[in-house]
Amino acid sequence: MTLAGATEAEDACRLSFLAENGLESDLDALVVEAVIFTRAGAVERLLLLDFRDLPAAKPRVRQFDLAGLRCEALGQILINGVESCEGGDEAACADALVTGSRVDGTEVTG
Repeated sequence: MTLAGATEAEDACRLSFLAENGLESDLDALVVEAVIFTRAGAVERLLLLDFRDLPAAKPRVRQFDLAGLRCEALGQILINGVESCEGGDEAACADALVTGSRVDGTEVTG
């Protein structure tokens, strides 16, 4: 999953992720635990990101609004792990997870 955008949306920072299922089978649902850090390195929040269904070999864009956060304060997103992976093995989902960012100043790791 690659962070493809971070834009202001009302009272939130809207994150746009490009998610690609690199497994051989479709996923009915994928939920990951993420930690949001500020540019100063402080933990801003911990949350679950529900990527919903992800067909094999077909990219999907998923958006998440972080209420009360300005995008300029966003520093890093740490993917702590896979909370659930329906249609696939959780260990295989975690092993196949590749992170990245196309947003200057915001790193995505996991």
